[in-house]
Amino acid sequence: MAFDVRVYNIVILGFAFMAVFTAFQTTGIIEQTVINSIKNDSLAHNETDTKSANGYYSLCIVYSVFAAANWIAPSIVTAIGPRLAMFLSAIVYTGFIAVFLKLKAWALYMMSAILGLAAAVIWTAQGNYLTLNSDKETMPRNSGLFWAMFQCSYLFGNLLIYFEFQGQEYIKADVRTTVYTILTVVCGIGVLLFLLLKKPPDTEMHSVNEDSGEGDPEGPLHSIKRAFQLFKMKEMVLLEICFFYTGLELTFFSGVFGTCVGNVVHFGDNAESYIGICGILIGAGEVVGGASFGIFGSKTIKFGRDPIILLGYIVHMAAFYLCFLNFPGNSPVEKSDAATYITPVAGIAFACAFLLGFGDSCFNTQIYSILGSLFARDSAAVFALYKFTQSTAAAAAFFYSSELLLEWQLLIMVVFGTIGTLSFFIVEWGIKASPSHLGYDKI
Repeated sequence: MAFDVRVYNIVILGFAFMAVFTAFQTTGIIEQTVINSIKNDSLAHNETDTKSANGYYSLCIVYSVFAAANWIAPSIVTAIGPRLAMFLSAIVYTGFIAVFLKLKAWALYMMSAILGLAAAVIWTAQGNYLTLNSDKETMPRNSGLFWAMFQCSYLFGNLLIYFEFQGQEYIKADVRTTVYTILTVVCGIGVLLFLLLKKPPDTEMHSVNEDSGEGDPEGPLHSIKRAFQLFKMKEMVLLEICFFYTGLELTFFSGVFGTCVGNVVHFGDNAESYIGICGILIGAGEVVGGASFGIFGSKTIKFGRDPIILLGYIVHMAAFYLCFLNFPGNSPVEKSDAATYITPVAGIAFACAFLLGFGDSCFNTQIYSILGSLFARDSAAVFALYKFTQSTAAAAAFFYSSELLLEWQLLIMVVFGTIGTLSFFIVEWGIKASPSHLGYDKI
């Protein structure tokens, strides 16, 4: 069997992102919980370096800069190529994780801002590189394969959290050091894996030249112009509502949900370790969804993308309702034994975690698929727009997460999830009605 460099690249890309985001996604899930523990230690020792640190605000900064930087990210990727762009960005991720080894509020917020820029570049480059290694037939498979491998990061990082955080109401300093040392090393391994990526062969779906801007005769600035043109298209405007919803639910399952679980007093001393179990189950849901609708995409695509989006919507609505019943309203911000509609049950929280991950994979695999097919020649710009809209929503959600009660956060997601699902349907049905239509041909 001949060596397929495109499959090799997708697999290495998946492993690299798995390593980098094992560190980052685990950090995001436990960030507010860890910062609360550090503040508890600081009060005992009269230290003030971490007094102003806030995990939600840190992630709000990450996604705010992420959103703004997505307008220039295509130019950066066009100028230096996706492989170098991902390698340099991964170094920044490693630096962000290392901040927690000796946390200072100023360093946390500074690295959060720098990470926002790196996140825009790495995700724009990833979308571009994935497209460069795919064609119309392999795009569903490749996006699903990447997504399943990438989301394995939830499994490994949170397994560590489960064992290290057991029986601790507040996370001790030596445990924090062990966890973040391991996560920093794992992230560093991911950096090195990016060096193993190879230049992809030419395919019908390539956009910019892989190593420089030479494939784009108008140069890097043309990517910004192209992004603004795409941003105003009818199909893209409709999809942006769906993108926005994915940013809201990303904030919830990657930051708020775990904090809620850790703050439920009824769960006892194991509440903190339950965060790890929930993280593992989120990852399991992501992997199952990625495998079902991505790797086997050649079979599921026969029924269209809309049934999978509908399934994701139903699954998410069920998860939100269970969260509403199971968690106290103030659990996103503080330890709580406030009244709930039912007695809090850890098993329900675990089920919600799986449903949140599974539903997220339904949305993201189909978004990757529709963008890679509909806007193949503008992949760098269109994936940047996707991440711009998603990260704008995530920034807003992380900002209000420390202010709004849980029920209001859930209501916001229900509204945008409903509108976003309907918007996706309109675009998908338009493609079915005119299968030869390519959105960017109208520009």
